[in-house]
Amino acid sequence: MKTRAFLFAAITLAALFAGCAQPAQQATQTAELERAKVLCIQECFSQQAAGLDLSRGPCLSEEITRDWVCDAAHYPRQQVDDDPANQCPAYGKTASHFVEVDAECGFLRAA
Repeated sequence: MKTRAFLFAAITLAALFAGCAQPAQQATQTAELERAKVLCIQECFSQQAAGLDLSRGPCLSEEITRDWVCDAAHYPRQQVDDDPANQCPAYGKTASHFVEVDAECGFLRAA
């Protein structure tokens, strides 16, 4: 009987902790995305001020923050945006996420 009660308590606690972990993980992911967006926009303005031509949609940073790249693109997308020469090579290799901004450094999308 004590074993059952202990097992029930252990399962209940595990379920409670599992339910708490997911919102915390989502909050962390949201904070990472927001940080990557801000840093990418700042990098875009910096590159723009330095005279970089953003019309081709170049990669702005191979690692704007851990696991994120920063790329310039067009809205709507143009063929030049899909040219691997204008994309961040780290995406899909050492980075799992990207932020895209337009030539005026406005946020387009992140994934």
